[in-house]
Amino acid sequence: MEYYSSHISNLIEELGRLPGIGPKTAQRLAFHIVNLPKEQVGTLADTIRDARENIRYCKVCGTLTDAETCPICADPARDHRQIMVVENSRDLAAYEKTQKYEGVYHVLQGAISPMLGIGPDDIRLKELMQRLQGDVDEVIIATNSSLEGETTAMYISRLIKPTGIRVTRIASGVPVGGDLEYIDEVTLLRALEGRTEL
Repeated sequence: MEYYSSHISNLIEELGRLPGIGPKTAQRLAFHIVNLPKEQVGTLADTIRDARENIRYCKVCGTLTDAETCPICADPARDHRQIMVVENSRDLAAYEKTQKYEGVYHVLQGAISPMLGIGPDDIRLKELMQRLQGDVDEVIIATNSSLEGETTAMYISRLIKPTGIRVTRIASGVPVGGDLEYIDEVTLLRALEGRTEL
């Protein structure tokens, strides 16, 4: 039995497709949106559409940006000889919140996961290896402490070791199985400062 009109049901269904949004939260958001002033709903819809049309991946590191190159890669004050490899843009944002890392990043946009059919060719490893042709002193591997993250870290380490570039891994302090985006800045900073050679 349908409790709501098709418009409300459709809105709840679409909101429920978003990650981390369950049926109750989708319903709560739908009612909130329906009760907003029309101008505010229009602004929200325009902002979502504008973001989808204008946000792309940085041509250097692969993070989300609205320009060809992200502000971090374009910043000459950053240490471009030190590259931190992360799984996604959320992990990059988590490290940027520490305000202590002065190098640049490489966003893999995923992790190796044989169970999900994601292999080395499905993440941005070729682009990383191309970047290492330049003047790079250290690659910091900051993938998650999950099975997939550890697998990816070991694979990257084996790829880079023959080049002679220093390869380090963030230290423990980041709990095993934890996602970087949910970890506080102090823990992330300690993990960065205590990184170890691979």
